[in-house]
Amino acid sequence: MSTAHISLKQGLTTTITIRDLMIIADEPLHDGGANLGPTPVELMLGALGSCAAITARLYAQRKGWDLQAVEIDLSTERYRKDDYPAYAGEEAYVREFKQRITFIGDLTDEQRARLLEIAGKCPVHRALTDAKMMIEQLVDAVIAEENGG
Repeated sequence: MSTAHISLKQGLTTTITIRDLMIIADEPLHDGGANLGPTPVELMLGALGSCAAITARLYAQRKGWDLQAVEIDLSTERYRKDDYPAYAGEEAYVREFKQRITFIGDLTDEQRARLLEIAGKCPVHRALTDAKMMIEQLVDAVIAEENGG
């Protein structure tokens, strides 16, 4: 199980605590934030790209392939269903993710294709595409304080 604790006290700046690490998430100045860190969506893109790169590296190491580096550029944009002809589902909006991946090393075309396939199966990619069950609970402030929150 992975866990994180998020605290928002002033403005839009959040402190994310994971294990003994702290990360700041914020919004840009033009969106009312203090621009002290990446936005939550930017953090999600970073998590997706990092996970894909790590997954590809681990697979290449296991296979003994010469993967020297991985470079990934990511973007995401939300579209109305009617403005996205490739989508045939029922949801009102479509979230498109684009990953431009470069595998650096002495690799065959088949190895690059396999690494692309493997990168697309990383845990974060699966978390975004697998069936989801969100459980949200409102916790009384007193209980949250007792639990260290």
